[in-house]
Amino acid sequence: MIPHTYLEHSLSVLHTRLASNPARSSSLIPAEQRPFITISRETGAGATSLGQHLVPLLNQEIDSDRQGWVFLDKDLLTQALLHHQLPSRLADFLPEDRISETEAVIGELMGLHPSLWQLEQQISAAILQLAHVGHVIFAGRAANLITRSLSSGLHVRLVAPLDLRVARMAAHLGCPIDEARALVEKTDLARQRFVRSHFDRDLDDPLLYDLVINTLNLSPNSAARLVATALRERVGHAAATPHPV
Repeated sequence: MIPHTYLEHSLSVLHTRLASNPARSSSLIPAEQRPFITISRETGAGATSLGQHLVPLLNQEIDSDRQGWVFLDKDLLTQALLHHQLPSRLADFLPEDRISETEAVIGELMGLHPSLWQLEQQISAAILQLAHVGHVIFAGRAANLITRSLSSGLHVRLVAPLDLRVARMAAHLGCPIDEARALVEKTDLARQRFVRSHFDRDLDDPLLYDLVINTLNLSPNSAARLVATALRERVGHAAATPHPV
């Protein structure tokens, strides 16, 4: 099921770009690096709302190639799996946390999925290639760390007070506050473990990001304008930096 009305069009745009782009793998990199954004987020801090506001804003202000921007949030993993001709059900084996080693080995031996290491490598390769194609907003999956070598990316971290994030989650899911709090805390911990185990970094380290935004008193539209302004500076800086020959 496609959860957002814009996603089907976005994925169609991505497939067209990938088919026409000369960079068929992460080892073949276009000479020109196009802008992209990564969004790391605390659970309930508003990444989806930010992404939805960013797309039309960036289409209007930062779209020199007239390609249109694409926002990949919860469907980023499925998109990457499909790009590598792997069944989308494999997303169950790659949450933003570790599954047990026993479960992983059983699944691999029974032919349910390739090794988790191989899957992670394929996901990372897909994210990196999409970043090279540009005009993509990634949410989650440590995309900021995977793409950290590319100068044209802007890396954003969204934070908010726990009580606010819990209230947002309860309203979104229509569940009791206690249940929402448990889900928020569990998801935050899972994401921290994922980044620590795969990249040996601290997800909360502000030095991993170009911009950290507290969404407590900022509307999604205001946050989107902050990000767009920062991206314009990043694009200008990248254009002015000489590339090695």
